[in-house]
Amino acid sequence: MSSAGETVEDSSGAAAVGTSLTDLLPLPTTTQPVSEPEKQEAANSLAEEPTLSHALAMDDHDEKGLAQQYHDDEVVDLGWNEQKNHIAAPLVGGMNNDDLWLLIRRFNKQIYHVREVQNAVPGNLDLNVADEEEFSPDKLRATVERFYMTVIIGLLAAVKHVARLRSWRESRRTAGFCTAYFVAWILDLITPLAALTLITLIVYPPSRGFLFPPAPIALVDSKSGGMQKPKAGVLGSHDSATGAPENHKGEAVEKEAKNFFNGFTSVVITSATGKHPQADPETPIGGSPDDAVPDPTGLAVSAAEAKDAAAGGQPGSKHDKTKVPMENMIWNKMRPIMHGITDVADTYERFANALSPTAPFPQDLYRLRLAGLVVPLLLVSFFVSSYMFMKGVTFGAGFGFFGDPVITRGLEWLNRRYPAWQKLLEMRNTVLKGVPTNAQLTITLLRIGEANKAPLPPPPHIKEPPPERPAEITDSELRATGAEAPLNATEEELEAAMEHDPRTAHETDGPDIDAAKGTKHGRKTSKIMGLFKGSAKGAVKAVITGDAARAKIGSHHARNRLGATLRVKEDLVSGPVDFKARYKGHKGNVYITTKSTIPAVAFSTDATIEKIGSDDREDLHPQWTVAIGDIRDLKKIGGFGWKAKMVVGWTLGREVADGLEITDRTGTVRRITAVPLRDELFNRLIAIGGQKWEAW
Repeated sequence: MSSAGETVEDSSGAAAVGTSLTDLLPLPTTTQPVSEPEKQEAANSLAEEPTLSHALAMDDHDEKGLAQQYHDDEVVDLGWNEQKNHIAAPLVGGMNNDDLWLLIRRFNKQIYHVREVQNAVPGNLDLNVADEEEFSPDKLRATVERFYMTVIIGLLAAVKHVARLRSWRESRRTAGFCTAYFVAWILDLITPLAALTLITLIVYPPSRGFLFPPAPIALVDSKSGGMQKPKAGVLGSHDSATGAPENHKGEAVEKEAKNFFNGFTSVVITSATGKHPQADPETPIGGSPDDAVPDPTGLAVSAAEAKDAAAGGQPGSKHDKTKVPMENMIWNKMRPIMHGITDVADTYERFANALSPTAPFPQDLYRLRLAGLVVPLLLVSFFVSSYMFMKGVTFGAGFGFFGDPVITRGLEWLNRRYPAWQKLLEMRNTVLKGVPTNAQLTITLLRIGEANKAPLPPPPHIKEPPPERPAEITDSELRATGAEAPLNATEEELEAAMEHDPRTAHETDGPDIDAAKGTKHGRKTSKIMGLFKGSAKGAVKAVITGDAARAKIGSHHARNRLGATLRVKEDLVSGPVDFKARYKGHKGNVYITTKSTIPAVAFSTDATIEKIGSDDREDLHPQWTVAIGDIRDLKKIGGFGWKAKMVVGWTLGREVADGLEITDRTGTVRRITAVPLRDELFNRLIAIGGQKWEAW
């Protein structure tokens, strides 16, 4: 492998990516950011392997899925417009299709905007989040949802494992832990025992299931450590906090994350409106004026579900001199807060992917590196007494508190001599170098498909609600250590807990919670909202109809909105080569050609593309063509503004097709709109070339 790092050869003579001796050490892959901060390198194709991700995509994998096999066609369709059960499995070797689609689905929600970087990338992996990433309320929402799906769910699972262990319900396992702990305590070997256990859990994955046997999160009571009825009333999923049913793996957690954000904003807005149902007088016979007034909390929740950021002011707020500065202070802090949440989620995902790597990333390398860091602690713990440890800790605390003059001068010298030294010490450059986040793992998998001319098909869509029946439970989801019963429960108790009960989901901790969260809209509210919806529907239709006329006379904004509203039953079949789209209001197709010497993306208004495709045709005469290697910037854009998008969805019940901005290295921007498969086109364009991307 060229610039992606040193390699060694296995017994068969084939190059093994990322298995050199230096990879086992927590040393930066390159010191270029410090030694040569101005050096830039650009790659135009996957074959140049500018990063480990590109190199793994081009590698010859031992275990191959359908997308990793040789194909004669320019691009093979692996089931882009097929139902889930008609798509071959596995698409990627060593990985279930459901796991693959889970990653792609969350990748689509996380990555909005990428730019090419030509400097060395941290950990030899691209698609890191930029230090000055763009802020938007919708992106903050996606960041918080991702934080829930990774960190919060992971911590909740850990808390429930601890509760199970402390409860003594699984008595043999708890007795084993208890015996080992107190024997080590008597012999002053607590630290060696903890270090040895940690090394075992890292290096030998089967030990994790033995020491901490799995159980669905929703089935375990976090207080008692015993079994409980899932909050959704049925155990329809294994990795969600509520146990709600799902059509796709991970779908329940994604919906929980959305409602986690909505619920939090609902509480905040409810508090801002001063809602206090306990202080309301009893409703007299015949009704009261409150019945005619819509509940502002209900309106706020509806707006939150439509990704609205509703805000209101009190009378006389224009005279409140604290309003503007406080709002500005909060909004100015949103970007660093969002970036901090992203960093925490990235680090969590890297540790998870280091402990349980996904092909094609190395299976043992990262675990050995992490275990190697714990081994010195194990050895030192035999010789360092508790007195020596406490003396060292207290000295460090004192030096940190009183040593500011020395620390400040030392940092100033480092910043002057080595301006980017902090970058080299980041975990993604040392301990976790080469370990991907889920987004970096996803783009590597997408690149594998592109390297083999077999683009990975998008996650299938199922519009029917998930069935309200218990999910199948296997030994990999629920088991105990040894001969004990899982959760110390009988088969009858487990079946009763997993069966559907419609009342459970509505249970709260008391009448005060019911009163606080309850929404009372009043008898006239539905009529008022229906009247408003009818008038808004007419106005929206008038604007959409008028866009065609305004576009003909040259309105730039009207052209960009043409075709953005899709009818529910409209045929959206396209991809993986040709994608329905519009350019400057003109209907056509964006198509990707890889058969030529230089792969490119182009736009043509030729209607025959939808019938016979664009493969190997010279009669299309595209309006524009951009070489894939010349793309510098890709940005997802909305078909409408966020308020208009909400109104269109509410009044017309239609999906809004968004667009994409493509910027080449000369700075020319091409905006394509009304792309039903916008995310899929975006994914192909960022995966097919040799660019090193940075997420903005």
